[in-house]
Amino acid sequence: MRRLLPLLLLAAASPAAAQPVVTSAAPDSVSVSIFRDPERGEGGGIGLRWLQGFALISETRTIDLPAGDVRLRFEGVAEGMVAVSAIVTGLPGGVVQKNRDAALLSPASLLDGSLGNRVHLRRTDGATGKVTEEDAIIRSGPGGAVVLQTPAGFESLRCTGLPESLVYDGVPAGLTAKPTLSVTTRSPAAQRATVTLTYLATGFDWASNYVARVAPDGRTLDLFAWLTVANSNGESFADASLSAIAGTLNVESDFDDLVEAPPQPYLRLSCFPTGSGRYGRPPPPPPPPAPPAPAPAPALEMADTLVVTGSRNRAMASRAAVVAAQENLGDLKLYRVPIPVTVAANGQKQVALLVKDAVPFRRIYRLRACLSCEDGAREAEIVLRMENRKTAALGVPLPSGEVAVFETVQGESLLAGQGELRDHAVGETVNLVIGDSSQVRVSIENYVAPKNSEADYRLTVTNANPFAVDFEMGFEVHDTAGLDRRIRKLPRRDGLPTWAVAVPANGSRSFDYRVKGAD
Repeated sequence: MRRLLPLLLLAAASPAAAQPVVTSAAPDSVSVSIFRDPERGEGGGIGLRWLQGFALISETRTIDLPAGDVRLRFEGVAEGMVAVSAIVTGLPGGVVQKNRDAALLSPASLLDGSLGNRVHLRRTDGATGKVTEEDAIIRSGPGGAVVLQTPAGFESLRCTGLPESLVYDGVPAGLTAKPTLSVTTRSPAAQRATVTLTYLATGFDWASNYVARVAPDGRTLDLFAWLTVANSNGESFADASLSAIAGTLNVESDFDDLVEAPPQPYLRLSCFPTGSGRYGRPPPPPPPPAPPAPAPAPALEMADTLVVTGSRNRAMASRAAVVAAQENLGDLKLYRVPIPVTVAANGQKQVALLVKDAVPFRRIYRLRACLSCEDGAREAEIVLRMENRKTAALGVPLPSGEVAVFETVQGESLLAGQGELRDHAVGETVNLVIGDSSQVRVSIENYVAPKNSEADYRLTVTNANPFAVDFEMGFEVHDTAGLDRRIRKLPRRDGLPTWAVAVPANGSRSFDYRVKGAD
């Protein structure tokens, strides 16, 4: 006994036996850097119902630590947190271990955590409205019928036909209403520490949304872009330092598998068989069918979203007080918002990204086809061509996004077309396709029968507009050995031999060539 007693006293006094818990309810400051969905095509918009991008979140918290071993709880982390990526710095004793707390507060977990404990059963009489309350002990968990023991015996919850609810005296230990990361640390002395928590989280995405307003002369346009960020997590990040990263980032990890939390208990209520139960009567009849559900709401709230209308584009662009600043991040581009913003839970945020006035452009009508394609008359694409150089009023990296183009007709700004813009570096030519033209059409015909394995073709472009247009025909050529001389002499644009010509108003132009090796 003399040997055993010191061991028992040592175990009772060990830090693990009474390890204090310190909870940090919220960060002092937070930064959110959002990466685009790496699988989303360039120029595509955000899929608001299924955000597949991710964010790097860095939180700074001030924490009062007692001496010795302590369990430190970081509440309010993103529910899409990749726990294995979490890094905690600033703890005097470092991190002994970390754990993502999965026991979130819910009706089922609250019931399960109170199993065998005393609660209060509250009933409301439907006829008189009188509310009564009595003590009860939970005898079965949420996996089936919730059985309660009362002074009158045993019964199932909500099987008397009266509105019933359980009232709890408190929240069971270990349950939290917010996603939480816990770490164990050992502090050499009681002190206040400034701790930084950094982690990756899923459920974010961002995109650019451009608005182009064509000047009345049709030669320049004002280009304005929104930085649109979206957060599908249930947590908000107030007054965050926000940035967005453009470019394609190679991602090897399957974040969805790393984020997936253990299954939570599900609350299912069922009654005893007919004729049994506390009152010896069958359960009440089922309620009438519910009315048809309303149309589904958008997955994300539209709070903090700024709406652009065509008649206000110019004014909004000129009055943009806050514009994201562009920086380099290796081969990627980082766009930093210069003021604190709130990245709201299940919401969107828009901040001005780009303001460029009087950008010169050319309107090109373009088509691409094989040499022997005889598809009948086809509509040409409408292309707005700009040079991404400072001498052409641009000269900035252009992240991919959707573009809406407006033109003024009789003093009213109307939508003239929409297109998608891929990522463009400085110095590149920007070809923005905004639709097809029913006024500029192209036909290719084999107007001379094949002879000696050769066939003559004629390409004709017609312009029904009351003004001349610039047209380009790019020939999709795979074998250059047998090209007709007239095709070989054409200049190459985007790697294709291209016939470029001005087509007069209400006129047409033709191009004849020969295809060798035709049957």
